[in-house]
Amino acid sequence: MSDSKSSIIDSHCHIVFSNFNEDRDEVAERWRTQGVKALLHACVEPSEIPAIKLMADQFQEMRYSVGVHPLDVHHWKPGTKNILKKAAQDDSRVVAIGELGLDLFKADNLSEQLSILIPQLNLAFELNLPVIVHCRDAATEMLEVFSQLSQDSSCPKGVMHCWSGNVKQMREFLSLGFHISFSGNVTFKNAIDIHECAKEVPSSRFLVETDSPFLSPVPHRGKRNEPSFVKHVVEKISDLRGESFSEIAEKTTQNARELFGLP
Repeated sequence: MSDSKSSIIDSHCHIVFSNFNEDRDEVAERWRTQGVKALLHACVEPSEIPAIKLMADQFQEMRYSVGVHPLDVHHWKPGTKNILKKAAQDDSRVVAIGELGLDLFKADNLSEQLSILIPQLNLAFELNLPVIVHCRDAATEMLEVFSQLSQDSSCPKGVMHCWSGNVKQMREFLSLGFHISFSGNVTFKNAIDIHECAKEVPSSRFLVETDSPFLSPVPHRGKRNEPSFVKHVVEKISDLRGESFSEIAEKTTQNARELFGLP
């Protein structure tokens, strides 16, 4: 059972999306009631940055990232890296670069995705910021990129967001220094691989998130996801690991604070 005194961090959400326009204040009221003390708003492309920044002004507990999602390669222009760099340097609330990565589930333009991934990873390393990694059906390719950067001692730290891989893949990302973040899909009955990962991941190396408005956890499947629902992710992981709700909440809060320097 959840514990109302536990504080939780939703380490990945997108509440700038228009399906929150009608009730964003009520959504904030709910996350505060459920003990969500901080949240990290992920960015998918640069034109979102001004609106996310305004939202961080409105919600003091919010921090955010700047980056270009692998399915948004068309938003990458010659000056994009400089736009991201300036945004990150101008606002101390920018705590990560991303959401970046590879997605070979919805697209097959690997070389194009790599051409916008590498400069963002280099920027994160240069600014000493962690990365938020989207990796779908692309673990092999992603590991290749990180292994190469690791050999060159230029691999940023970061998190594999919305984890959907298996234990073997998880161990490889962990060995490269990455954190693993679990979202609503860990609550799905048939997500056996994700359940195994949640049981095995070291307690200092995992986070929880909603990825709102996507991937609503049980018992809200099929509805719009929101940050207050992160408690269901914590509940499921506490059940899988045989640890209390407050232990999981405390560990993931500590891990998110350390990785992203969150309030």
